[in-house]
Amino acid sequence: MKKRSKIALFLLLSICIPKSISQEAFYNNGNIQIHDQGQVGFHIDVINDGIFDQNEGLALFYNQNRALNISGTNRPVFYDMEINVPNDLNLDVAVGVRNFQEFIAGRVITPRDRRTVSLDYIDDAPYLGENDDRYVDGYSSATGLLDFTFPIGDDFRLRPMRIENGAGVNTARGAYFFENPNSPNFFSGSFNTDNFSNLLFGVSTFEFWDLDGDIETRVTLTWDDNSNIPTLVDELEDLRVVGWDESLNQWINLGSTAFTGDLDNGEITSRPFIPDDYIVITFGTSELILDGDLEIFTAVSPNGDDLNDTFIIQGIAQFPNNELSIFNRWGVEIYNKKGYDNSWGGLSEGRTTIAKGEELPVGTYYYVLKIEGQKDRAGYLYINR
Repeated sequence: MKKRSKIALFLLLSICIPKSISQEAFYNNGNIQIHDQGQVGFHIDVINDGIFDQNEGLALFYNQNRALNISGTNRPVFYDMEINVPNDLNLDVAVGVRNFQEFIAGRVITPRDRRTVSLDYIDDAPYLGENDDRYVDGYSSATGLLDFTFPIGDDFRLRPMRIENGAGVNTARGAYFFENPNSPNFFSGSFNTDNFSNLLFGVSTFEFWDLDGDIETRVTLTWDDNSNIPTLVDELEDLRVVGWDESLNQWINLGSTAFTGDLDNGEITSRPFIPDDYIVITFGTSELILDGDLEIFTAVSPNGDDLNDTFIIQGIAQFPNNELSIFNRWGVEIYNKKGYDNSWGGLSEGRTTIAKGEELPVGTYYYVLKIEGQKDRAGYLYINR
């Protein structure tokens, strides 16, 4: 590792101005820079009204006795940044990191009612040291090409959220809220957990995330024992990511393509969606559809684990005079069978551009079930692999 020389920056190109009798601030209204191999320690507040975004060295924020604040009219951008402030580092202006950031002690707190004031990870900058006492309490953003996990949390709980490669090309921004979606503190209106699409059976009332971005991505959410997942599902196979659609004024099923863990701790990955299409996201449940004497399981995961490998309609054997049709999102029929017997495993029947017998892609499909002498049944199903 290269050695860096320490620089007493508060003596160069800037002045200290009193904020109170006992508290001073480092103030910049000019054009300053931390050069390569330089190290600068800030143990007082920083006010940046000038140019402070061409840094190449290390900026250390440290104070064992009180909180520190970064404010001003312009965003400072650091190359490397260390945060060692047990009483927290408060941001009143966005702060960027271009190379590496380390949490040593304390949280980074941003104003949740001003989402553009965030800790910004630029050009795939990584971080280290996050835990339940060290994270971004508010908004952070990511700009780059790689997978990114937001180091976000609330109520002294780290609750990461992950996006996929490319989702941060135009900058993605996220925050976690440990509060009831029915009565959010930082959003106009509410997200009624009793309003959901016919593919859902319940929505979490304990927490939600805000994710902003215009690139389609799968999103991975995490839970712990405070998430109360057992109030939603008995089996993780029934858990879903859900999003609030403002135009429909309801929660929409965003699916489940993978999950790990147990009911007290784990993570779940959604199907691909565009984050900006949904105001907030959280957990929901989509167990099965009870329809008279039938139980229709709406998830198909043909991966050979003997769990939902085929589209199951429990009780269909009682109605041999049935016909099942399945359509893709464009309304093209991709499967049809008279006398359906729970045998369809997500393969094309050759009526689309996908050859007969080929696996259909992960996504949402539509089924129509006709039973002689009864009203047709219809709904959505999901293929996960």
